[in-house]
Order: sequence, then C-alpha cells, then structure tokens
Amino acid sequence: MRDPEHWSLSAMWWHVYPLGFTGAQIRDRDDPEGEPIVHRLPRLESWLDHVVELGLNGIALGPVFESTTHGYDTTDHFRIDPRLGDDADFDRLIAAAHERGIRVLLDGVFNHVGREHPAFRAALADPGSDEAALFQLGAGGDAEVFEGHEALVALDHGGDAAAELVTRVMLHWLDRGIDGWRLDAAYSVPSEFWARVLPAVREQHADAWFLGEVIHGEYAEIVESSTMDAVTQYELWQGIWHSLAERNLFELEHAIGRHNALLATFVPYTFLGNHDVTRIATSVGRDLVPHALAVLCTVAGIPSVYAGDELGLEAVKEERWGGDDAIRPEFPERPTPADELDDATRSTLDLHRTLIAIRRRHPWLTRAHTDVVVVENGTIVLRTATADAAIVTALNVTDAAVRLPVADATQLLAGDGELAGDRVALPPHGWATLSS
Repeated sequence: MRDPEHWSLSAMWWHVYPLGFTGAQIRDRDDPEGEPIVHRLPRLESWLDHVVELGLNGIALGPVFESTTHGYDTTDHFRIDPRLGDDADFDRLIAAAHERGIRVLLDGVFNHVGREHPAFRAALADPGSDEAALFQLGAGGDAEVFEGHEALVALDHGGDAAAELVTRVMLHWLDRGIDGWRLDAAYSVPSEFWARVLPAVREQHADAWFLGEVIHGEYAEIVESSTMDAVTQYELWQGIWHSLAERNLFELEHAIGRHNALLATFVPYTFLGNHDVTRIATSVGRDLVPHALAVLCTVAGIPSVYAGDELGLEAVKEERWGGDDAIRPEFPERPTPADELDDATRSTLDLHRTLIAIRRRHPWLTRAHTDVVVVENGTIVLRTATADAAIVTALNVTDAAVRLPVADATQLLAGDGELAGDRVALPPHGWATLSS
C-alpha cells in the first residue's frame, strides 16, 4: 500500500489515445522506419488547460512509441512514433503538463512487440542471436503471440533479456520526466516478472507509480505478488454500466462490496470508459451518464475520465478490424469554447466539472468504504464515509418519481433531487449527491 501522502492518491486522470486523438493514420504502413515525422503531439498541449478546468491533474497517454499500426505493435520503445512527432515534441508536452501541475503516465506495452520489431526480425534471421533470447521461438521459428494476434509477438518473460529491456525502457522515460507507467496487458505477464522489474526501477525512481491493466482475476493477490501499485478496476466498471443499462442495481451493490474489500491492499484505478470499450453515453444512455459519473466520483478509487466522455461522445466498440476507430476519434486542434457548444454537450461538460469538484473537495473519498443504505432493482442509495464526514449518492433509474432515505445527509451538492428531512425526492431517472 502506497503512503497516504503519495501523489498518486490525489491523482485524477484524463485518458487519451494519442494516435486517434491527433488524427494519425493507424492502418498498415509500408515503411514505418522511413516515414517522415509529423508534429502532432502539440495538439495535446492545447488541451491541457481543458484538463485543468475539468479539475483533473493527470494525463494517461496511450501508446506513443514507434509502431506499425495502432501503437500496441511496438517497433522501437525508445523512439516517439513519427506520426506523433519527435523527442522535442514529447519534452515540450511533459514540460507544459508539469507547469500546470499535471502528472503524465505512459502506456508500456511490455507483454509483446510488433512483428516488424528489429529484434524479432533478427531473431528470425538467426535463432542463436542475442535478440532471440527476447522471444519464445519454436523449432520451426514460430513465435508465441498475444491472444491469437499474429502481429503481436510475445516476449519471453522468464528470461533475463526481457527483464533487462523493460527496465531500460522504463528508466529511460522516467529519466525524461514522466511520472509512471500503465502496464498494458499486465494480466498476461507473470507476476514474478513485474516483481523483478519494478523494484529495480523504483531504486532509481522511488516516486514512480505503476498501474497494471488487469481485467479478470483476484486483483489484491495480483497487486501483492507483482508489486504493482494498482490495477484497472474492471469489476466496478462492469457493475456501474451494466447495472444502469439493465436496471438491476443489485449488480452495483455486489460490485461495490467487492470494491470495498480491495482497499485493505491497494486503491484501484476506476473508470467509466477507455480506448477498448463502448462509450459510457452509448452503454447507458445519455440520461443515465450523471448516475454513472456520480458513482465514479463518490466511491473509493483513483478516477479516470476517457477523453470525450466529458463531452458526451457516443460510440460502439466492435469486434472487427477497425472496430476501435469509433471509440478512438480525432479531436479538434483545441477545445471548442463553451458558448459554442450545443446544450447537451455543455450540460455533460458542466456535470463533469461539478462532480469532479465535489471529489476534489473531499479527498478522503479516495480510500473510504461505501455502504449501501437501500437498494431495489431501480433505486439505490450509497453512503461513502469516514468517522467525520459522509457523501451520499441516491440514484433512480425507474420511470416513476421516488423518495429515498439519505441517512445523515443534510445538504444537496448536485443533481435534480429535493431534500426534505431524512428523504430526497427524485424525479424519473433522477439522481442526487448529498453531504452530511
């Protein structure tokens, strides 16, 4: 468990997929190594004030290293993808972020590399080469791949070569100023590998934070055995969106119980969307986005907002080639001024600013347990509290008006409820966040 004063426990992230965000072409490239540099990273700089105005203080970047297509088929961990820019562009982005008090997290794709990676090509050419030690090559030269994706060649995490490579990559970019790493597909890498690499990196960067992408499994055990600081809380994500979409808030109650249990070991990274899933506004409908965000901002965790969710973007993740394009769109050169936004977009943006501000004013929420006061299929009341303070969130996903108990809450902070004594009146599809 990180020290309570560690910067990560006050971090709230804006998650960005840079290749899509900046309009880089993500389809196959004939000659990635010879492609001219296009300086697209500065587009991200022009959105940093937007991040601050949201109330967030971190940007979690998707892949930025040279790759063949979508960024997860890396060909050079030490080079910025020429479709995004160069080292100077990257250095300016880091400096601009830090000037605003924004931390920067990089996406470390350390489970696999692209088939065009020079080390893999060298290994195929000479199975006795030093580079071959990075991979698991069969007798016929076949290589282990990631989840059936032939373009993604798995590293051999049982040997020294992969551990040495990953350690060097992590240190290189931490030395350049980043604040931590998201470990892509961490669930596919043995915990023993992380337990070997991460302590070695912390010897030189004790303040760095390491987040593992983990979808299924026993999160607490994985954190303890790997020495990662946190993992992605997919169970809570599923519990939030699916319970709202299916009008079954007992599912949310179950997810929160599981979530509470993790806090004895670590503080999870919580989210409503990312570059791999259908947009939250599409999953639950725009009228229930406030309900989902209210839960995210009032239960324990290190919250993240996927770029565009604060604007109410809608898109479906599809299981096909190019099926991620809709959820990874290009953004304009700079944010649209608020007075030029349509009413629905401005309302969603204001909602995010309001609920994130509530989270900021109550930093103890990061590690506090949540109790379920009452729950039915279509209504639920959550109370997240310490001995000295409490935040209550009441949700109604039914088509009828309801009156729900608010425990000891006495002040309406946000939402469309009306507080009367020990009850809050909610309209159909209404919600409220309150404090004691």
